[in-house]
Parts: sequence; C-alpha cells; structure tokens
Amino acid sequence: MIKVHHLNDSRSQRVLWLLEELGLPYEVVRYQRNAATRLAPPELIAIHPLGKSPVIEDGDIKVAETGAIFEYLLDAYGEGRLRPAPRTENARRFTYWLHYAEGSAMPPLLLSLVFSVLPKRVPGLIRPLIKAVSDKTIATLVAPQLRAAVGFWEAELTRSEWFAGDQFTAADIIMSFPVEAGATRAFDVADQPRLKAFLQRIHARPAYQRALERGGPYAYA
Repeated sequence: MIKVHHLNDSRSQRVLWLLEELGLPYEVVRYQRNAATRLAPPELIAIHPLGKSPVIEDGDIKVAETGAIFEYLLDAYGEGRLRPAPRTENARRFTYWLHYAEGSAMPPLLLSLVFSVLPKRVPGLIRPLIKAVSDKTIATLVAPQLRAAVGFWEAELTRSEWFAGDQFTAADIIMSFPVEAGATRAFDVADQPRLKAFLQRIHARPAYQRALERGGPYAYA
C-alpha cells in the first residue's frame, strides 16, 4: 500500500487528492507543524534529508517533490487517466502546469507569506523598521509578481474550463494549491470570476472532499 508522509496545511494535501481521484488505497502518516514557527517537525528528516513533505513510499520506492510524485503515480497507476492524450497541445499544457505550479507559481506566494510574518518575529524595538522594509518589499517586488501570476491564471482559464483543456486533469490538482493560497493572500475571488469558478468546481469534487477527510483541516481550503 502507498504510504503518504503528510504534513498538515501543506502541499501534500494534493497528493491525497490525486490518490482519491485514482481510487488507490493509501496510508496517511501525519506530521504537525511547529505551532510557533510553522516549520515541519524534525521527524520528517528521518524520511527525507530535507525534512519536507510530501514524500510517498510505494514498497521499496520512495519519491519526494509534488511534481515528481504526480508523475510517478500517473505513470505507475494512471492508465491514461487524469492526463491528456500524449503528443497533443493539451499534453504540452499539462506538462507546463505540472512544473509551473512549483517552479514559478509558489516563490512569490512564499515571499508574500515570509515578509508578512517577519515583523511579528523580531524584537519590538526594531519591529517598526522591519515592518516598513517588509511592506516596501511586498509593494515593490512581490505584489507585482503576484498580480501578473493571477492575471495569467485567469486568462488561461478563458482558453478552456480546466488548466490543460476541457477535461479535468492532474494539472488542476497541482494548480489548486497556488490558486487556493493566492485566494487567501493575493487576490479577491470576486475580481477573478474564472478562478472563482475553478475553486467552486474543485471543491465540489467528491475526491477532493474525501481527501480533506483523510488529511484533516486544511488552511487553504
């Protein structure tokens, strides 16, 4: 049985969702973030040297990184499901989103989070200075990147209902985290009707809901 090393409020929730969509049995091994630092616990280092989630184990095979896990599961168990037909335009779009979700979408979201919480983590005497620097960095560096990304996502969903064509695929699963995270700190869904509709569609999927039941409370849902 596939074992998922699952960190609460993390990108590993998408792996549970993919497994539910594929109808595969799996075991969830839970880890909780440090309540003060929000970092993963040291126990994850025993699973992977970087101490990060998600990681899956499938017998003797261990796979880390969300995109690599998606490729492994689809290749091993997908039987052509949740991906477009090979050597098509939608297949190229699928591959793009599979890599984009972690490669380009997440850095500005993480920067936004880091600079937002940084003033709360420093001594009170220097907090006003750090807050001013953080606010300036967000306004001049991070926010423009986020606006461009959100505009890109919204525009892409004018091409088709889903990110890689007219059919739901694993590209939509992997893009769910950036879109959900963005909706909490980067954009108002009322201003992005196609992204709003996308979120409504994915949240209504039975497999998404089952994954939430297995994974537990999820801050971005």
